[in-house]
Amino acid sequence: MNKIRLHFVSVSEIMGTDDLALMILCDDMHERQISIVCSRAVAVELDMRVRKMPITERMLPEVLTKIITEQTDLRYYLLINNVTDGQYDTMVVNADTFEMTPIRVSDGVLLAVSGNIPIYIDERLMMQQSVPYRMTSEMMSVPLPINTMSMEMIDKAIERAIKDENYEQASMLTEEKKRRKGKMDN
Repeated sequence: MNKIRLHFVSVSEIMGTDDLALMILCDDMHERQISIVCSRAVAVELDMRVRKMPITERMLPEVLTKIITEQTDLRYYLLINNVTDGQYDTMVVNADTFEMTPIRVSDGVLLAVSGNIPIYIDERLMMQQSVPYRMTSEMMSVPLPINTMSMEMIDKAIERAIKDENYEQASMLTEEKKRRKGKMDN
């Protein structure tokens, strides 16, 4: 599997929601980016790291990565390797044994940012899910792939598309919802 290195760029609120935010990660060359939905709580945690708040030195992700790096020879990286039912499949990978431990993508990114752990994405998935990179100040509307939206987000997007009389988008969203429901019924 070919991998592409990702770097955390920013986290911002999703307009119209109180509990969700959007993480932006880009490749080494700042040519492509992916958007990942996270909870507001994770967004606050990431923002604390971006602002380099001293309290983070005593928080769980930093303490755990410090213990691992100072007391063992273990080396890890984060791997985003698929999308299943609107969620990125993400693993913490032992760099020596390639043993994988599943982790929620938002928690994995928080761990990677906190512990300076490399983040990779399967190259095929990056090409499928990414869009051209845009500078943070230009991110007024960031595209989010339909296959990474929760069912709740799809329902809200369908409502908005119908309200805006964008029936083509409403149809596309409805098809994604049907596809997922069909997978759950099987």
